[in-house]
Amino acid sequence: MKPEHFDTARLHAGYDPAAHLQSPLVPIYQTAAFGLGDTETAAAITAGTKADAYTYSRVGNPTVRAFEKRLAALDGGTDAVAVGSGMAAISYALLNVAEGGGRILAPTNIYGASLDEFRTLLPKFGIQFDFFDDINDLTTIKSLLRPETKAIYIESVANPSTEVADIAALAQIAHAAGIPLIVDNTFPTPYLCRPFEFGADIDVYSSTKGINGHGNVVSGVVIDHGQFDWNNGKFPQMTEPEFILGDEAQHKTASFYSKFGANAFINRIRMKYLRLLGAVMSPFDAYLALLGLETISERLSKEVQSATAIAQYLTTNPHVKHVYYSGIEKDNQLVKKYFPHGIGAILSFELAGDEEQVAKVLDNVHVFTYLPNVGDVRSLIVNPVKVTHREMPQAIRLKHQLNQQVLRLSIGLEDVRDLIADLDQAIRQAFVLPQE
Repeated sequence: MKPEHFDTARLHAGYDPAAHLQSPLVPIYQTAAFGLGDTETAAAITAGTKADAYTYSRVGNPTVRAFEKRLAALDGGTDAVAVGSGMAAISYALLNVAEGGGRILAPTNIYGASLDEFRTLLPKFGIQFDFFDDINDLTTIKSLLRPETKAIYIESVANPSTEVADIAALAQIAHAAGIPLIVDNTFPTPYLCRPFEFGADIDVYSSTKGINGHGNVVSGVVIDHGQFDWNNGKFPQMTEPEFILGDEAQHKTASFYSKFGANAFINRIRMKYLRLLGAVMSPFDAYLALLGLETISERLSKEVQSATAIAQYLTTNPHVKHVYYSGIEKDNQLVKKYFPHGIGAILSFELAGDEEQVAKVLDNVHVFTYLPNVGDVRSLIVNPVKVTHREMPQAIRLKHQLNQQVLRLSIGLEDVRDLIADLDQAIRQAFVLPQE
């Protein structure tokens, strides 16, 4: 029986206990390789005609595979590939779609490392980017489309401003141009938003964050909706003959599209990028991520509730100039459409002070941890310009009000009263006048 609802799928999807000695938990297959059995079985495994068979853990592992299947089910996708980090997931997805050269549209208000990769690294591989500042400026986005454009890339909830993207409208623009919409859905996780329901084609996650939720694993996931037409002439890497898919002895050739159809993209990620570039998720990390998934609904529900209360408190603090949390914008129709259960546990605020006072807040929090991560069960605080977004040029930062006074919070599972009290005392100490 296939689980139909999210809270059942997070515990059972993608795993059959009967195939693993009736263990209710996914076992950790901590091995580098697997025996091939007899030569006939080996031939079927290496040809890819034997389902759920394994040879080498860089290519596939049963523990990791259970995590992939569970995430695909939770996200509404047809298949997933787990990798060693969120940046690996982003890199593999964009390399796979624009391999050989092309252009990608992307907003400037994204995670600092993503922007750095798009600006300075991927162009060295022949992949150019056309940037826009407003994620929902649909007219500008349409004007940037070119024949060589290969994809539109967005964050469903921007880091750290929490601006919400109009996924459905952006998907329509992408599909009219014959290209996929790729969505980084890290902040909300599939519990709060499922971009595929609004037309997205590929989702990427840093599962280090809310998916795992405990700050003890670095990992990423690429998930395929399985609906995009990779045979439309814009993606020759999907339709050209691929040696590893054919049969040299019988002079038979195949392409990723001819063999996998609408799932060509995700299978190419696994068989070319994961296998050859090797950013592999370990079995133990997959096990920890699976444990984290078991409590995702309860964790995110409480964290959203607490984040909302903290954002509302910050709007009343006289030393806070601005709060960035779309979840408290009552008239924001995009929040109502895409995030009826909340936008997530991350928010930012601008302190009405100088850099020295920002430092005092960071130095005087006791419950919050000064740490460059999000999505942990512990509440975290960081100054993005100095840490997570230091790669972002000042000219771009200023377009998005990301200055030295902005602090980002990731809300965990502590009592919200203690979190508010901690912020309150730290902010008060930052504004205490020195005694003469």
